[in-house]
Amino acid sequence: MKYLIVAALLFLVVTCSNAQPYQTGHITATFIDSNRSNRSVTAEIYYPADMTGDNVSFATAMAGKAPVISFGHGFVMTYDAYFNIRNSVVAEGYIIAFPTTEGSLSPSHDAFGKDLAFVLKSVAKLGNNSTSVLYNKVDTMNCVMGHSMGGGAAFLAAQSDNTIKSIVTLAAAETTPSAVSAAASIVAPGLVIAGVNDCVAPPATNQSLMYAALGSSCKQYIGIIGGSHCQMADASTTCSFGEATCTPAPAISRAMQQAAIDTYLVPWLNFHLKGDCIAGNHFDTKLASDAAINYLKNCALCGTASVGSDAHSLSVSIYPNPCRDDVHISVPSGKEYKLSIFSVTGVPVYIAEISGDATASLRALPAGIYSYQVVGADVNQNGVIVKE
Repeated sequence: MKYLIVAALLFLVVTCSNAQPYQTGHITATFIDSNRSNRSVTAEIYYPADMTGDNVSFATAMAGKAPVISFGHGFVMTYDAYFNIRNSVVAEGYIIAFPTTEGSLSPSHDAFGKDLAFVLKSVAKLGNNSTSVLYNKVDTMNCVMGHSMGGGAAFLAAQSDNTIKSIVTLAAAETTPSAVSAAASIVAPGLVIAGVNDCVAPPATNQSLMYAALGSSCKQYIGIIGGSHCQMADASTTCSFGEATCTPAPAISRAMQQAAIDTYLVPWLNFHLKGDCIAGNHFDTKLASDAAINYLKNCALCGTASVGSDAHSLSVSIYPNPCRDDVHISVPSGKEYKLSIFSVTGVPVYIAEISGDATASLRALPAGIYSYQVVGADVNQNGVIVKE
């Protein structure tokens, strides 16, 4: 017992010593993309610092370098609507850049996606510029991120540049060209966050399709129950105006929705961009027990085996997937297992006890994404079924 107590105390010491509530430094930069007719791309850049302010020195307590996030704003929204995201990530040792382009009533989604990717490369160059406050402070690990239109554009960015290491989207909206189509060629880890009550870009026709198409071998989908489109960000008149014209309305407060984002965003980033296995395990543990969300995933962070449909080591196979009417499930014979299939909102749509080979009829269900769970004495497998 005393060894467990000592280990727990050591864990607390390490955890506390690694937590750095950095202040927020800020610079404005204009980058010129010579590959696109000298296109001018302005960005507001925030970084960890010892004191809050413009052009202040980078945080002296940070021994290593900071991963970079390029964040895309929503339709006719401004970068300062996302200070909730800025505050969360900068305090934990990340640089975040907000391209301010394509803010008009007729934005180019394609150009915005390219801007997001270009800003990541441009901030990396500032890390090699001895006159910049970011000199020697920019890590090679990065993430493209965005909300609404910016979330859709993040898929376009990741498709266009295979040096992008990860993608996170908040209430991502379909774009032209298609973000759903772009997702299929993206292999970087992805986190897709949706609001179940989003009436502006409903999950069923936006984020669910993007998640299903995403080619990542490690991806997660989180649906915030009662969450809306605009509450992903701070209060925005332009976003709220559009949201007020549709239903359903949000069923939780903005503070509750943003707390849900905070619960998962930084641990996910810390695992994928900083290699923090404790953060990865925290993410998975919370995901499995959180009644405020529903989720899908095809991997376990820091786990040794996939939890998706390709987890052959668990001796469970589900086929065909995607399916049209019936799906076949194969589990070890001679043992009983519980099969549960859930809608994207977490509602059970099929529950059965199975053994050996079984068939589940989905023909009465609408096309879409469903999650499944197979549980038995020697198996606990989760995954995704796509019904066409």
